[in-house]
Amino acid sequence: MIDGVLLLDKPAGLSSNAALQRARRAVRAEHAGHTGTLDPLASGLLPLVLGDAAKFGQVMLDADKEYLAQVHLGARTSTGDAEGEIVETAPLPPDDRIAFERVLAGFRGPIRQVPPMHSALKQGGVPLYKMAREGVEVERAAREVQILALDLVSVDLPVLELRVRCSKGTYIRTLAEDIGRAMGTQAHLQGLRRTAVGAFRIEDAVGLEDFEAMQAAERVARLLPLDAPLGALPRVDLDGVCAQRLRHGQSARLASAALLQGRVRAYTPAGAFLGVVDCAAGELRVVRLVRETRESA
Repeated sequence: MIDGVLLLDKPAGLSSNAALQRARRAVRAEHAGHTGTLDPLASGLLPLVLGDAAKFGQVMLDADKEYLAQVHLGARTSTGDAEGEIVETAPLPPDDRIAFERVLAGFRGPIRQVPPMHSALKQGGVPLYKMAREGVEVERAAREVQILALDLVSVDLPVLELRVRCSKGTYIRTLAEDIGRAMGTQAHLQGLRRTAVGAFRIEDAVGLEDFEAMQAAERVARLLPLDAPLGALPRVDLDGVCAQRLRHGQSARLASAALLQGRVRAYTPAGAFLGVVDCAAGELRVVRLVRETRESA
């Protein structure tokens, strides 16, 4: 059984699910999932959770993301990105880096976004992009997201390259359109590359074709341990009694955990990862455990 996290550099032009299935077949993993969809237009870091690692993938879904985005000024498209048809044009703003920086400053911190119609967000159980393909547009409620960092990397009009660090749920194509309007023009997202998910960086990822070309042992060696997404959680080392009680779904008390509060990652006396538990005043309760066969492996 294959368990672990694969940091994949998804190529542009391929859906996240297609990349996932190719990587899953390459290592013959029974179960696999990705932790945050990248549009086919986008490339970059797509962490995949294989086997039991999928139980802990939510941590990466909730993590902050970082992108390099190319914003094309002067034209709005039907999809908000380069895959759509141009539906409106407008004059370019003056080539004034100081003015661009001033506009970007207004987008840092908490902002509100209206999700685009061309997104996987569902309304009435139907993805918005399916409605958009049929020419249907429905009202969408604005959402608050956090733009943690927004830097102007380069200017080569009509394109601005931006580095964006943001909370989950941020739509970069919507950000591009909103920035364009704030600059007195229209805009769409020309290109997008995800460079980080939480603490994971694109520099540590492997390209899909390179991964498929590896020998079986090399592919397995590329996998991070299944507890890799949980590094921000405190670690608790259990004694044998506690480990056994938790394994059987019972609560357990551990004096050495008396000062811990909230979610922690638990390990057996042998140092094997057991799972995630809730801790309150030394009392531990199961949240999610790995398979027993995996723990003893």
